[in-house]
Amino acid sequence: MGLFSNQFANVVEWQEQRDDIMFWKWNNDEIKKGSKLIIRPGQDAIFMYNGKVEGIFKDPGSFDMESQIIPFLSTLKGIKFGFNSGIRAEVLFINTKEFTVRWGTKTPINLPAPGLPGGMPIGVFGTFCCKVSDYDVFIEKIAGIKKQYAVDEIKERIVSSLNPMLMKWITKEGKDMFNLQANAIDISKGIQEEFDMDTSKIGISITKFNIESFNYPEAVKKMQEKVASQSMVGDMNRYTQMAMADSIGKGGNSSAGSTMAGMANSMAGMQMGMMMGQQMMNQMQGSMMNQGGMMNQNNMMNQNNMMNQQPQQNAGSTDGQAPKFCPNCGTATNGAKFCSNCGTKLV
Repeated sequence: MGLFSNQFANVVEWQEQRDDIMFWKWNNDEIKKGSKLIIRPGQDAIFMYNGKVEGIFKDPGSFDMESQIIPFLSTLKGIKFGFNSGIRAEVLFINTKEFTVRWGTKTPINLPAPGLPGGMPIGVFGTFCCKVSDYDVFIEKIAGIKKQYAVDEIKERIVSSLNPMLMKWITKEGKDMFNLQANAIDISKGIQEEFDMDTSKIGISITKFNIESFNYPEAVKKMQEKVASQSMVGDMNRYTQMAMADSIGKGGNSSAGSTMAGMANSMAGMQMGMMMGQQMMNQMQGSMMNQGGMMNQNNMMNQNNMMNQQPQQNAGSTDGQAPKFCPNCGTATNGAKFCSNCGTKLV
């Protein structure tokens, strides 16, 4: 009799658990006498009777239905298994893991930009994490009418309202349109809070929301690369030092080391040429300054001689006596009133 009755026993379990399924409903109609419940790590088992939750079991292991499970169910604990009959109940298996889902905008969002009437189109990509958090709400909204629920369904719910949400928070937190990645954390936090409020209505929490990248148009990317290149080449001395240091680190007998050494030598030669040219310019400037100084000095000496001669001329003519030397040609006067050489009047 015992063997005959046990032939109807069954095992209540979620054997083929999938990583993309949030819950699965055991599909047998009756739990027979001698049946067992198997709960695997990462699963919770929820017993339901007439649409009402009777009990939630979270500890992994194998349990006898009659002695270890039924006595703990509020409505079913007084029901006894009969011969060739069982208890009608539903068992829901919840996947307790946190799901990581990749997302991306289906179409670019058009951010307002000066000079662009239609805005600048930007694609956004990232990940979010979610998990079942409220069993009662989840059963009422989802599990009560479905046999299973895939992560793609919650992803579709998120992506369908992603563009307006991104537009809202990028406009609010995106201080630099061309460097939105700098504000990605603040933008992600605001979006996560709003999505979590929405999905909590079906018993699911959004535990994380991350923006990994902003995809700009090709023209904007090229402009950014050009600006970055100009910034790098702007400090030639630093670039040369880095090239030489890299050459030393990669030197040796390898072809790569020889190539880098050649490049470093070329850069060093260019730098030495620039230094020599600068020195030559400095020397030329110094020479010109010296020549100018000498010319100024000669001019000053001539001016001083003329100034010294003028008083002598004046001195010779003021007392009524002829000067000893002609002020015009320098010939000795010997007391004469006119110069014997040039005829200049001396008195």
